[in-house]
Amino acid sequence: MSFQQKYAAFRRQYQEHQTWKLLRAENAPLMLAFIADLFQEVSEVPVGQARVALDAELQQLRELNLIEGDVNAMAYLRGWIKSGWLRELDDNLTRTDPCEVALRFVKGLDERENNATASHLRIVQDAIRDLAVALSPDPKERVILLEAKKTQLQNEIDALNAGVVIELSELEQKERIREVYQLASVLTGDFRRVEDEIRQLDQQLRINMIEADHHRGDILKALLDGENILAESDAGRAFDSFFQLLCDENRRLEFREQIRSVLSRPASSYLSNEQARFLERLLRELTYESEHVFHVRKRTEESLRRYVESGAHLESRAVSQLLEQLEQTALKFQEQNISLKSEIELKLNSGSVRVQSLDSLVLRTPDEALDTSEVKTSKNQLSPSTSMLSHLQSVKVMELAEIIKSILLQNGPLTIAGIIRHHPVTKGLEELVAHLRVAKAIKATILSDREHISLQNKDGTNLQATIPCYLLSSDQFPHRMEDLTL
Repeated sequence: MSFQQKYAAFRRQYQEHQTWKLLRAENAPLMLAFIADLFQEVSEVPVGQARVALDAELQQLRELNLIEGDVNAMAYLRGWIKSGWLRELDDNLTRTDPCEVALRFVKGLDERENNATASHLRIVQDAIRDLAVALSPDPKERVILLEAKKTQLQNEIDALNAGVVIELSELEQKERIREVYQLASVLTGDFRRVEDEIRQLDQQLRINMIEADHHRGDILKALLDGENILAESDAGRAFDSFFQLLCDENRRLEFREQIRSVLSRPASSYLSNEQARFLERLLRELTYESEHVFHVRKRTEESLRRYVESGAHLESRAVSQLLEQLEQTALKFQEQNISLKSEIELKLNSGSVRVQSLDSLVLRTPDEALDTSEVKTSKNQLSPSTSMLSHLQSVKVMELAEIIKSILLQNGPLTIAGIIRHHPVTKGLEELVAHLRVAKAIKATILSDREHISLQNKDGTNLQATIPCYLLSSDQFPHRMEDLTL
């Protein structure tokens, strides 16, 4: 690539790439600081909560004369969503891939080492060795490479059996554990890219439907082809690989225990508190991210299906064709030197409306008048009625969550049926539902089986309930029970 080509490519990215736009935005420090703080412990935040938090921060910054102007929090949030740095879905905010990249870049400015580390070289050497084995078409060459790897491992085993334990130096421990954090911090960006690709695919398919005169069968085939394209992308493969890890109970538990082991060692002191917390909740965070991708993918498929079945693409195509005709007609006006102020005899069959005042304007509604003749007014009461109290929740879910966590700490991972054997249900279906709420709140693993539970309702009747089989573990609970959303 020549200098001119590189210059053109970088200039295009400078003007179009959302990450580059974010980094050179005037309020970039404000946004990055707020986003890093807001999503420090969670991956999704309600819009209302984000607005209140940003309002409070803006007020403090103005009192300290660190920022000027009176732009409110909602205006900032709308601008960031419109620019593609935040995404709003179901009244919740999440970060986008450009936002993730910008945050990693800014944090990396302080965390970056001044020179190449030995851990980087070791990772590259291991990757090249494994790739050389995988790419070699010669069986003898593969055997030689694997035998060398086997000899190295055997030497390490012999040394350990002889009582020789080679410990990493403090510098090596620092390099290795920080390298682990850097590699892990990139994982969430894979899911952001998958979500972005799903949305881009949705948009491109709709454009193709409007521009091309396809039958529904062709459109459905395009949808399936699009799914294959998504699965074959780099982000899609990363997502599928992680999902396979998640479905493998043994590998998942092994991964969790290895993270615990690393964080229990003195080397974890080389991580900041924020970095250590990130690694501690890494598996739970990735589980949530994968569920979010599935949710977005499902919504996109349902939206596309409704779009195809409703025939909306045909209407959009007709509007697009009409706009093209109008553009061509406008160009002819210029070629024929016709003034835009010239009167023409063209009439649009759109009807007319005469309005004397706003009060006389009758909107098209299902019911032109609301019948309130049967509505009775009543005075507010200071004390709740008996019927109201009967509908209030009698099971304290947070207390139940603490009991469940205590049982899991003593007995290890259990299903809901196993928990109930240690702490029987005494308040009927309401308490059983509370168990399910706790399981969903901690994002417990859903097994393929179903559980049958016997319990007694409040009125004394015996009930048999069949529920999904959740596997709960104490490490799925947050450190502070106040952070558990029920």
